[in-house]
Amino acid sequence: MDLTPLTPSPSPGLVNLIVEIPAGSRNKYEYFAEAGVMALDRVLHSSVRYPFDYGFVPNTLAEDGAPLDAMVIMEEPTFAGCLIKARPIGLLDMHDSGAYDGKLLCVPSADPRQTSIKSIRQIAPNQLEDVAEFFRTYKSLEGRVIEIDGWRDFDAVEPLIESCKAAAIVQSKKLI
Repeated sequence: MDLTPLTPSPSPGLVNLIVEIPAGSRNKYEYFAEAGVMALDRVLHSSVRYPFDYGFVPNTLAEDGAPLDAMVIMEEPTFAGCLIKARPIGLLDMHDSGAYDGKLLCVPSADPRQTSIKSIRQIAPNQLEDVAEFFRTYKSLEGRVIEIDGWRDFDAVEPLIESCKAAAIVQSKKLI
């Protein structure tokens, strides 16, 4: 699975999201670019499970040195490697071991039941807190120090995506 031809944003207001971990899983898969496959990275230590399908926006580079993380609210889990065209509606601001590690929250553009969702203000606060608590719990069990700085609405998304796209372009030029 070669992701290099895949644009981070197929059209304005949408991102391409590659699922690494389906909702409900304790298995943490990561895309192994050298082989072009999904690989089992580790199994979470505790009973916590991913609250949403979780993955990344291809051909981006976040401050933590990995592609920009993204979650998508789905009624049914998909599978590792699934491509979803998704609409970002907000962003979880988080620092992991001192590095900024923001995570997009998205809805799938292919789900007509979620067409009207444009903002995290439309998501129940307790559901957002469940997501933040998931990251607090699983990362602390791995001995990592994280800070959850809170949620920001959709207006914070585009600047983050643009900076991650630009960083990926700079990185790719260094590799040439």
